[in-house]
Amino acid sequence: MKLVRITVAQIIKGFTVRLLFNDGTEKTVDLEPYFHGPIFEPLRKDPAVFRSMRINKRMGTIAWDNGADIDPDVLYHGLTPAWMESDVPRVAEPKPGRPSSKNGV
Repeated sequence: MKLVRITVAQIIKGFTVRLLFNDGTEKTVDLEPYFHGPIFEPLRKDPAVFRSMRINKRMGTIAWDNGADIDPDVLYHGLTPAWMESDVPRVAEPKPGRPSSKNGV
């Protein structure tokens, strides 16, 4: 199975970009939800820094000079940004040897 990689990226407006992937798929994506944490702060605050976006050919994704990048699989599949996943409480798994039931008995 071939890895999904970004081959072309074009800024449309604001933080919205048009991405072309190596399988021919084209997507328009708002990147703002992915800009969480200190590495993305310069991109959020300075439009010139955001516009310096380029394709990292080795990784096949969009990247910036400060080291920020976004996983191409996340963008291709429209996955939840990693920072959102870490904030979601996890449901505890039942302990081994203990039956689980809906009514807690």
